[in-house]
Amino acid sequence: MSGYKIKPWEELTITDDYMFKLVMRHKRFCKRLIERILNIKIREINYLEEEKSFKFKYDSKGIRLDVYVEGDDTIYDIEMQVRDYGDQELASRSRYYQSMIDMDSLARGALYKELRSSIIIFLCPFPLFHKDRHIYTFRNLCCEDTTLELNDGATKIFLSSQGTASDIAPEVKAFLDYMNGLPVADDFIKEIDDCITETKTNHEERVSYMTYEMKMQEAHDDGRAEGRAEGRAEGRAEGRAEGRAEGERKNQEQTARDMLRDNMDIQLIMKYTHLSADRIAELAKKL
Repeated sequence: MSGYKIKPWEELTITDDYMFKLVMRHKRFCKRLIERILNIKIREINYLEEEKSFKFKYDSKGIRLDVYVEGDDTIYDIEMQVRDYGDQELASRSRYYQSMIDMDSLARGALYKELRSSIIIFLCPFPLFHKDRHIYTFRNLCCEDTTLELNDGATKIFLSSQGTASDIAPEVKAFLDYMNGLPVADDFIKEIDDCITETKTNHEERVSYMTYEMKMQEAHDDGRAEGRAEGRAEGRAEGRAEGRAEGERKNQEQTARDMLRDNMDIQLIMKYTHLSADRIAELAKKL
């Protein structure tokens, strides 16, 4: 029996990574969401690349950004972070994303002062940092004098839809409430909800989603089948217990190889194979 579950197309919401990306492809939604969160006005935004992928070395850890845009000489990355890996993992992830964005945005031979400002926004449907806030904004400050800011242009913002404090504008709270599945009570959010409803009637988008998910499932199931077959053969020689363990390992590694060939994010590979990042990197080198 397959261990990979496909969420029905009709049940996707704004917190599902696939649907979030589809909605944010609409410039008016992406621009207004950034403006609401940051309480600013942006003249225009441009999509640098849909679902931007970074991998600077063959054996380096690749990442895939959800929404990667620029506006008024600032780069914005918006991530729908549904899975709660813990505060430390989230902090480390934001640091790594920041480094990849900086490397990508600074042209070879350019001066460091030409590095554009960047703002990374994580949208999280779970509590953060063991506090009750909705929003947490981080910039580099001097430890000895916290009134002194480094002004390196790097900002990281984490938004929790599970916050309880009165620390955000009603417009931002409306989006977080929508993430929680609460009734729509805001015109902008209503537009997003209508967009999702309309998108679900789009046959091409539905097929695209199902094709992607089926490919993920097939990679997972093929790996399991091959692992079981090899496990049975080895089990006859080495004993059933060792055979099952070896078969499962081969299953996991075959699934990882298939996902690596499809350039899937390492976090997703770790999730469905339970292999370590180091082992996945070793498999990537041998492809």
